[in-house]
Amino acid sequence: MRGYKVFAGSASVEFAKEICQVLDVPLAKADIKKFSDGEISVQIAESVRGRDVFIVQSTGAPSNDNLMELLIMTDALKRSSAQSITAVVPYYGYARQDRKAAPRVPITAKLVANLYETAGIDRVVTIDLHAGQIQGFFDIPVDNLYGSITFETYIKSKNLKNPIIASPDIGGVARARYFAKRMGLEMVIVDKRREKANESEVMGIIGDVEGKDVIMIDDMVDTAGTMVKAATALKNKGATSVMACATHGVLSGKAYENLEHGELDELIITNTLVTKEHKNIKVLTVAPLFAEVIRRVYHNESVNSLFS
Repeated sequence: MRGYKVFAGSASVEFAKEICQVLDVPLAKADIKKFSDGEISVQIAESVRGRDVFIVQSTGAPSNDNLMELLIMTDALKRSSAQSITAVVPYYGYARQDRKAAPRVPITAKLVANLYETAGIDRVVTIDLHAGQIQGFFDIPVDNLYGSITFETYIKSKNLKNPIIASPDIGGVARARYFAKRMGLEMVIVDKRREKANESEVMGIIGDVEGKDVIMIDDMVDTAGTMVKAATALKNKGATSVMACATHGVLSGKAYENLEHGELDELIITNTLVTKEHKNIKVLTVAPLFAEVIRRVYHNESVNSLFS
């Protein structure tokens, strides 16, 4: 085999180190700096000629810097004669702008996909895209992993007396249904109306949660406003406890304040993004999952069978 190397962007250094530890390979070296005016400078510090290369880089905040860094690293590796370049993007930035929801707005998720391909990326590995159809924005292979496989083990360890799955909004029904099916549980839906970006008003609960331990499933938690208001609505309907599982802990704005004063008992997220510690937040690692996918991609083995 040609051999492969794993590089880390500055947003995901610890995540990449954990991946390399699982794979038992050293983290490849790249010198990433910034000029005084903020421009990004990248120099690959070892030979990659003829190698399959994996770049681990989440494109969360600061999204523009992290995205540009990924593209510049790709260009540097391409010009260094790498055989193939796979972008391992635990958090795919700009995924929320995936359609024309109003007149004269961009579809930024598609624009970012174009940038990936133009830079020279051959494959993308990510987890829990905000909308599954974003895979169709690419003309290269995209592996969209499922974070639920990580939450499943943790939830079972809680030994909840009367668990039930909930979708925090109509848009997340398919994701919650998939998880409910895996867990063999029933599902309810929180029906809400969003008045403006990052603010939501919970309207009602579709289903019975009286005496139930509710587990909300979502792809990301940003300001936590939706999760906290949903938890209040669920408890008003008789829920015994409410926990939330979200793959990406964006946690911007008043997120920590909302979690501190809200009725959500526990928030479980993964380490796709770097987050601050909080008493109500449990962080699970998905690095071993990504490590196994990297191994399978390199050896041309099935990725889908991981989730069957």
